[in-house]
Amino acid sequence: MGFEETFTAYLVGKDLINKSFHFEYNRLKNDLNFCRHHRHNEASVDSHIDGFNQTQCHRCEWMFTELTTKATKMTDYFGLRVGQLVHLHFSPGMRRFLAGPFQYFKDDHEAALLHKGWMLIQFAVMNAIALRKILKKYDKVHEAESVINFKSKLQAKHLDIMQSPWLIELVAMYMNLKGSDSLISDELFGPLSCDIDISNQGSVLTLTLLASEKLECNLTCPICLDIVFQPYALSCGHIFCKSCACLAGHALIIEGLKSASPESKCPVCRESGVYDKPVCMSELGWLLKRR
Repeated sequence: MGFEETFTAYLVGKDLINKSFHFEYNRLKNDLNFCRHHRHNEASVDSHIDGFNQTQCHRCEWMFTELTTKATKMTDYFGLRVGQLVHLHFSPGMRRFLAGPFQYFKDDHEAALLHKGWMLIQFAVMNAIALRKILKKYDKVHEAESVINFKSKLQAKHLDIMQSPWLIELVAMYMNLKGSDSLISDELFGPLSCDIDISNQGSVLTLTLLASEKLECNLTCPICLDIVFQPYALSCGHIFCKSCACLAGHALIIEGLKSASPESKCPVCRESGVYDKPVCMSELGWLLKRR
């Protein structure tokens, strides 16, 4: 089954996340096929039709604006939903409730979290593949540098969902709920597997998503050079121990990373303003503690 069929089958699923948060892969692919057809005709008659230039297509330039808007909406939605699931999983009130006389509700609660977590993993990976294929086709049709510039802008704005620390946190939550490294295997989307390699050269978490997408996360704190303890991710995506990040940002540990100076920069990429929206990676910390 090709990706277009897989993506279509995913979109008609019963538990579909709101369609407004997905890339419109089929429509964008058809638009690019239309442009390719006209470029072929243009080349065959050796003429120049307005809007079908060798390096720029005025008909498709709007595509990057649409993709940026959609990627922004997507990453905001993804972070919000994952944050809600993690909060629910770690909620003290919920834990006391599940440990009380209603313990028999625990399995249903965890099954619901697992299901929602898997849906969000599918959401992230399917749209990441869709975006990559759209950009690859654009580059093939128009042979322009626009794709490279667009990818750079996405990464600079932290809109690449596959680089989001929330994805690492989501998969860690999924593994913690299952209580093992044996993850789900879905008939349509394939397996989800994880490998944590801890050695003297460093610690790396490797995820294989939907049988083809691989994602690596360095679990070594760049400051203390040890496995991250109480891990936090800055908005640039780099992960540190909480105490190390506070030290680098001149913030008191008891006050947290948000108390860092607005001028504080990431010790790795030197980007400023990255302390304002840190991600507390409690699920990743718990996963490493279990290991």
